[in-house]
Amino acid sequence: MDDKYKMPDGSLISFFSNKVKQFGGINLAQGIPGFTPPEKLLKKLSKIATNPNIHQYAPGIGNFTLLDKLCDHYKEKTPLTRDHLLIVQGATEAVTLIYLYLKQLTGKLNVLGFDPVYESYNNLPHFFNDAFTPFYLINGSIDFSELEKSIIENKINLVFINSPGNPLGKVFTKTEVDTIIRLSEKHNFYIIIDAVYRELYFKQPPYIPIDINNYRLFYVNSFSKLFSITGWRVGYFICHAEHMKKIRSMHDYTGLCVASPIQTALSEYISEEGIVNNYVTKLREKLKTSFDTLHKALTDFDFEIPPIDGGYFIWAKLPKPHDDGFRFAIDLYEQEKVAIIPGIHFSAKGKEYVRFNAARELSEIEAGIAGIKKFLKKDE
Repeated sequence: MDDKYKMPDGSLISFFSNKVKQFGGINLAQGIPGFTPPEKLLKKLSKIATNPNIHQYAPGIGNFTLLDKLCDHYKEKTPLTRDHLLIVQGATEAVTLIYLYLKQLTGKLNVLGFDPVYESYNNLPHFFNDAFTPFYLINGSIDFSELEKSIIENKINLVFINSPGNPLGKVFTKTEVDTIIRLSEKHNFYIIIDAVYRELYFKQPPYIPIDINNYRLFYVNSFSKLFSITGWRVGYFICHAEHMKKIRSMHDYTGLCVASPIQTALSEYISEEGIVNNYVTKLREKLKTSFDTLHKALTDFDFEIPPIDGGYFIWAKLPKPHDDGFRFAIDLYEQEKVAIIPGIHFSAKGKEYVRFNAARELSEIEAGIAGIKKFLKKDE
């Protein structure tokens, strides 16, 4: 085999995105937004950075004003207090902290995720010698008799829900979410709801329950995608106060805290503008325009695309004669400097699939489309 087709170690998202960062090109690989963050937020950070007293450790649980603003934001859903919240370094740290805590609590985790899955969901079990079970959707829907059977047979004690999803932008229905919660009560498993794309929907807002009294439910979110600030690494999660007290103790010895200037800038910006504000509304519109443009082009190129209801990504089956997403991604970048992610990174059944990041400015999307078109023309 040609060395260029040798599968690298580690994350394929990092592998392909780093090619662009090092050698240039169009990055439709990693979920990095191509949109400018809110101008008012950037001005806040610039001003705050000149304060000599702001550059030390923030409170371990998070900036107090930021915590209070989150409590206000979610108060209609649940009587949230600071005792149920923790500010962390992105949603990935939130998921990892919860995972480590539940592993300590249960001894061994048997994890289920809805295939194709985000890389943390199946790699965390791999790293910690736990078991991961993919559950395959049927035309985007869940067969609940089969799901319950899988939960019982595989002794599942942790289920991931990602809505809208990554890499497949599925939005779980209210019926689906409520049924999974009822199954968790019946079969005693925990649920992590990953809601980082919660506000980046295309039609209707996702149904995502937040219940501080539900001992089995963990809610994860972040500001990274909401305000196009993935490099700031600010996330948070919500759970039962009994869990949170113990997880905070773990956090003291791992992440400790999120950067104080960044939290302060966010708290001041949100105090004035709110969390879901005019910037988010316009971002949603820009994302949908870029998504629709890329979706139409890929469909015209004979990619097969399942229904997508939100999020950053397009999950697509390769046009014939292509049948290997990794080789396709390698050749596409090598020849046209357009980076995407092979589907095999997200699913054992994903060899013929690839993932595109649509969260880029329209001009970059159009440049990426031109490169893909040129690449495919060479096969004719």
